[in-house]
Amino acid sequence: MLVLTRKLGESIAIDDHIKIIVVQIKGKQVRLGIKAPKETKIHREEVYEAIQGQNTEASKADLSDIEKLFKELNKK
Repeated sequence: MLVLTRKLGESIAIDDHIKIIVVQIKGKQVRLGIKAPKETKIHREEVYEAIQGQNTEASKADLSDIEKLFKELNKK
């Protein structure tokens, strides 16, 4: 892990496409701005972990459940 120290207004460049800027420091909180291409997915860690958990659960779906869902959707 790379650990860097930055002051208010300073930034970190990642590759040629991502820039992280310290935009506010208030007590123990640091507000960061992130400039990245629109196709770059950026999430808070707890949101990312929830998405990964949901994806894992979805991949465990039984094929018969998917077939039932497909039949129900086609009825409408």
